[in-house]
Amino acid sequence: MIWGWLRRAWRMVPAFVTAFLLALAVWVSAVTANDPNEEAVYPRPIPITVVGKDPNLILSPEDLNSVTLTLRAPRSLWNSLINEPDAVRAVVDLTGLAPGTYAVPVQIQISLRPVRVVSYTPKTVTINLERLESREMPIKLVVNGTPAAGYNADPPQLNRSTVVVSGPQSQVQKVAEVQAVLDISGASESLTRTLALQALDANGNPVSGLTLVPDRITASVSIRQRFGYRNVVVKVVLQGQVASGYRLTNIAVFPPVITVFSEDPQSVTDLPGYIETVPVNIANAKDDLDVLVPLNLPPGISVVGDQTQVLVRVGVAAIESSVTLPNLRVEVSGLAPGYAATVSPEALTVILSGPVALLDRLQPGDVRVIVNVQDLPPGTHQVTPMVEILLSDLRVESIQPETVEVVITRSTAATPTRRP
Repeated sequence: MIWGWLRRAWRMVPAFVTAFLLALAVWVSAVTANDPNEEAVYPRPIPITVVGKDPNLILSPEDLNSVTLTLRAPRSLWNSLINEPDAVRAVVDLTGLAPGTYAVPVQIQISLRPVRVVSYTPKTVTINLERLESREMPIKLVVNGTPAAGYNADPPQLNRSTVVVSGPQSQVQKVAEVQAVLDISGASESLTRTLALQALDANGNPVSGLTLVPDRITASVSIRQRFGYRNVVVKVVLQGQVASGYRLTNIAVFPPVITVFSEDPQSVTDLPGYIETVPVNIANAKDDLDVLVPLNLPPGISVVGDQTQVLVRVGVAAIESSVTLPNLRVEVSGLAPGYAATVSPEALTVILSGPVALLDRLQPGDVRVIVNVQDLPPGTHQVTPMVEILLSDLRVESIQPETVEVVITRSTAATPTRRP
């Protein structure tokens, strides 16, 4: 009887399996309808992460290309795939690899399910593993230029004399020297500079892909004036007075400081700290002066560079003031024939400024106040007057009032009346 029951149960297994598969298909269809799969390109490139590398080896190139990939996933997962930083990773495993060149497969790792990788590129990357090498090397300081005339430079001092060069063995072996460059051209005082270090090969070309520790050094050099040399200022000597009504605004000399020397160092030491020019004549000057002036050098004193003249620039300007002109009558211009114009007020106050010499020469007829009524129709108008000055260097500071009222009317001639 038991065997008969087992035979009947065995015959029913296909029916149970079929029913389960149908139920599963219905469930999958329902889920898919509510949350359909979407296939799309991942919106940003995935950087390649290197794992398993021997710490004594260095990877070349250090920056591997990013991976672009196409995924198929339910719509509900796409936000998580995009927003979670480690949801999608591209990995190359270098475990157990010795120095050499390899084509290593790229592995795509996705922490969310269900997601299917449709395609991605690149599928492999070519890398070069080299042994990491470090070497301590001396620093070579290259000094360019010379100090200013009359100065000497002491040997430069560095805050350290060696540097550690690290990188791929093949690159480190190319390094012939590590160099820093210090420029002291025209220096007249001691210098302290922070200088960048650069690894160079035997031909003087930079070697790339290396790390220098430190990558900068500090160099100091003392600049001293030679015995018998001295810096002195140039003192301008003026002769005469500028024209009446004018004043000096500026006195400048180029160069303001010169270097002198003598075979007798004591004569240089005895100088008062300045060298005078020969007198510059400014008598009756009314404008700026630019003149080359010789230096009045004491006997036995010379200027470095054989410079015996300096440029003297003297600024001259007119002394200015102002004057108030009250009750200047207003003149009307541009009035059409057959019309009359009435101005209110009839006189204005004008304030002028300019050189005192011109203000003193001012005559009543030199200043006119005019209102132009050309093209204005009959009626009442507010017009801004204009001031005409015959002396061109004078300026109008203000007019009071700033506008006047002009009434334009048609003029009528009186006609005689007859008596009966």
